[in-house]
Amino acid sequence: MISPTDALLRYRPWRGTLRPPAFAALAIARAGLRTMFRHKMFWALDGLALMIFFFFFYGQYLVVWITLQTENQTAQFAGVSVRVGDLTKFLGGLHLSGTGHTFGNFIWFEGYIATIVLAFAGSVLVGNDFHHGSLPFYLSKPIARRHYVLGKCLAVGLFVNLLTTVPALVLFAQAGLLYDWKTYYLDNLHLLFGILAYGVVLTTTLSLLLVATAVAVRRTVPMVMVWSALFVLCRAVADFLATAQMMHPAWRLIDLWNDLYVCGMFFLGSDIDPKKYGAQPAAWQAFLVVGGVCAGSTAYLWNRVKAVEVVG
Repeated sequence: MISPTDALLRYRPWRGTLRPPAFAALAIARAGLRTMFRHKMFWALDGLALMIFFFFFYGQYLVVWITLQTENQTAQFAGVSVRVGDLTKFLGGLHLSGTGHTFGNFIWFEGYIATIVLAFAGSVLVGNDFHHGSLPFYLSKPIARRHYVLGKCLAVGLFVNLLTTVPALVLFAQAGLLYDWKTYYLDNLHLLFGILAYGVVLTTTLSLLLVATAVAVRRTVPMVMVWSALFVLCRAVADFLATAQMMHPAWRLIDLWNDLYVCGMFFLGSDIDPKKYGAQPAAWQAFLVVGGVCAGSTAYLWNRVKAVEVVG
């Protein structure tokens, strides 16, 4: 019942539903995704990622069609005559036949787009909260600091899965329809779990690392420079040491994206071609580095968020 004072001031009684504080993480994630999708740059990069997906999607159809043709037969593509044998050699390097290499290569290429998007998204999702002093507002609500971190990581994780895991699952479903679906799905069920496990590793590592980096540097330009060093410079240095200088393959461990790829191919049950990617470190070494990155990022986030003073 509304009191006379509330009626005079036109106050309305509370009619909502109180939810546990953990639901705040979902609200923070939803708000973060909404903020990201407002920027046209993200839609442009998403379009580029979609082009990679369609290349693999139609590439699998093309591989099935090629198997029905003779090697010396020619085909017309965009008005250009291409010999089927040459096309087979080109597509053979991508392994577009529904194997573990198919999904591993797809996530590898999509990772280039994902890292670029996340480099720009870090300051939007997290850095601005520290730069503009918005974090005390979040923490002044009945939510814990872990809910804030979890909400931001969920936003990053959802975006990573939209670019990698979900399209890979679509390619898996497509491969089963192109071949004998009963045999393919039953014989390659481990690939389905491998894709999901690869997605979990990507989601956990990239989300924690992005939020931790955004808390540290906060602004867009330094964020891009840090991520360029992590995923471009470290890869160049690793290739130079392990390939050009013919040093121990363990030097490739400084390339985090390659470590994630090694972990993903382990889940997919596929070996990495040394002629194409060079000699690789052992899977347990890659898992150790990835686990160390996640643990370090979590510890740093806990200390930084814990240090924020909340008034009220």
